[in-house]
Amino acid sequence: MSDEVELLQFLYSPYNEKVRWALDYKEVPHRRRSLLPGPHRAYLKKRCGQALTPVLRQGQHYLSGSAEILAAIEQRWPEPALMPAGAAERRLVLDIQRRFDVDWGPRMRCALLAPIIADSRYFAAVFGADHPGYVQALYRWTVPLARPLIRRANGIRDQGSVEDGIAAADEAFGFIARRTQDNRYLLGGRFTLADLVAAAHLAMLVEPHHPDTLRPRPMPVALEQRLARWQSHAGAEWVREIYRKHRPSPRVA
Repeated sequence: MSDEVELLQFLYSPYNEKVRWALDYKEVPHRRRSLLPGPHRAYLKKRCGQALTPVLRQGQHYLSGSAEILAAIEQRWPEPALMPAGAAERRLVLDIQRRFDVDWGPRMRCALLAPIIADSRYFAAVFGADHPGYVQALYRWTVPLARPLIRRANGIRDQGSVEDGIAAADEAFGFIARRTQDNRYLLGGRFTLADLVAAAHLAMLVEPHHPDTLRPRPMPVALEQRLARWQSHAGAEWVREIYRKHRPSPRVA
C-alpha cells in the first residue's frame, strides 16, 4: 500500500497531462483522482499544504509541481529515458520546458479558458467529467458566482489577456514548426521530455485523438471558433503525430 502511486489532477490541464503522459510512457500503474477547480483547494491544502495541481502521492509522500514531479518520475523509473544523456541537450530540454510552463503555457491558458468559463454548463462538464451527474449539476450553479475568481486565478484580466494568449499560441506553434521542419523531434533525433512537454501544452488547443485530451461534445461555438485558428498549422500536425507515435493508453491501476 505504501508504494501506491496516485495522481491528484484536473482533467484538462497541460501540466497534469504532462505527468499522466510520463507515467503512462514509463508504464507506471497509478490511480487518478480528478478534483473540481475551487473545491480542490481545501482538499489539497489539508493533505500537502498547497493548492496547485498536479500532485503525485506515493504512500504518505506528496510532491507538487509538474516539472518537479517529472524529474522525480525520471529518477524513480529511469527507463525508457525521457532525458538525453548529454549535459547540453539536457539543458536545452529544460529550457524548452520552462518556455512552455512559464511563458507560453500560462498565456495560452487565457485564450483557451475564456470561452469555456463563459459557458457554465460546459465548464462543469469539462472539469466534472469524472464526477456523477448530480455533482456536475451542483457545480454548474456555482460557476457564475466563482467566475471572477476563476478568471483572476488564471490571469484573464481583460480582452487584452485573451489576445496575448492567442499571440502566445501563435509563437509556440511557430517555434514547433520551425524546429521540426527537418527533424520530427525537437532535439537529438528521438522522443524526449521536450517533445512530451510541448505536445502536452499544445494538445489543449489541438485536441489529438486520445482519451486524456478529448473534451465533452458539443463544444461552445466560441471555443470551436477559437480552436479552428490552429488546426491546419504544421505545428498542430506535429502534435497529432507525436501523440500517435508516443502517447500510450492510460496505465490506470
